[in-house]
Amino acid sequence: MRNRFDASLTDPLRTRLIDLLSSEGNPDDDAVKAAIRRLLAEDDTLPPLSVSGRKSLAEQLFRSVRRLGLLQELIDDPSVTEIMVNGPDHIFFEKGGVLTRWDRTFSPPEKLDDVIRQIAGRCNRVINESRPIVDARLPDGSRVNAVIAPAALNGPILTIRRFPEVPITIRQLIRLRSLTEEAAGMLEKLVASGYSILISGGTSAGKTTFLNALSSFIPPSERVITIEDNAELQIQGISNLVRLEAKSANMEGNKEVTIRDLIKSALRMRPDRIIVGEVRGAEAIDMLQALNTGHDGSMSTLHANSAEDALSRLETMVLTGFPLPLPAIRRQIFSGVDLIIHLGRLPDHTRHVLEICEMTDGSESSPLSPLFRWDCAAGALVRCGNLRRTDKLIRAGISPSAL
Repeated sequence: MRNRFDASLTDPLRTRLIDLLSSEGNPDDDAVKAAIRRLLAEDDTLPPLSVSGRKSLAEQLFRSVRRLGLLQELIDDPSVTEIMVNGPDHIFFEKGGVLTRWDRTFSPPEKLDDVIRQIAGRCNRVINESRPIVDARLPDGSRVNAVIAPAALNGPILTIRRFPEVPITIRQLIRLRSLTEEAAGMLEKLVASGYSILISGGTSAGKTTFLNALSSFIPPSERVITIEDNAELQIQGISNLVRLEAKSANMEGNKEVTIRDLIKSALRMRPDRIIVGEVRGAEAIDMLQALNTGHDGSMSTLHANSAEDALSRLETMVLTGFPLPLPAIRRQIFSGVDLIIHLGRLPDHTRHVLEICEMTDGSESSPLSPLFRWDCAAGALVRCGNLRRTDKLIRAGISPSAL
């Protein structure tokens, strides 16, 4: 098992290492490792250490100043999908869909503050008492949310959502029984034909993973623009790809760049499709306008409890940005959105497609026509309807009878 050294040994070394590095400007990883070797070689107060012990101490020092301290051990484990730090003494991680409390703690507690500020600084973002919440990402693409005092009452809160290094494919989702061959075959034809899709679900339902998998069905000749708060999409098979990311205002006077700003800018870039990683507010009106101005096949995700709830949330988000009459908003939605795919987690922690619904024309009693729905008794996604709006399929040269 990897050696773990007490803070009484590592803290003085870390302080001296930081002082040593401060005179070297912005050293790279190799320069930091060289400084650590010099420090350990010159320190005559260290207790006797084996070769493996000295190597472990060097790794611990490196992680403390260059990476995420004790959390790096979890970051380096590819089977860990989520890390939750509820103050310096309560660390949890998710592996295989199961939450487990870790036996490690931040000592002293200030080390957790150092980790949070290090993450924010790398993304050119600021977190302090006046701005106690930050969204950021790690170099490997993991999504990070941090909250500190005065908003966090029981110590700094840090949540890290991991994503697989290699995007999960539709074939893998089928093997995992997240959806069926039949549903995947239909979605392949609908995505290729330019049907616009909203993917809904709760937190950690797999919305981003599913969107990444669906992107493999986009014709490789198309120009795709992705727009995100924090870049985490892994679009597959598209060479003409533009990735845009929102930015917060910072202390240097750089202005905020919002999702709304990026959507408006994307419309001037001649996109075939626009993919908005997640809509959460007033940018929903800009997304709908993009869907209604010739950008068929665009996609986005949003949080919702069901496909029908996703529609209600979308209406509410549009109203927060532009007080249009509700009938006008619904016409925009019915005209721009073709499908809603709803994902969820079952009690056994597995993630599944629970609904695939087609938007109606708005004149019927229900705005959604189910195509597939999760059958609890069968434990599978079951076909329950046929596609009505077949115009895009026909234009793409695909017979509706092929679905």
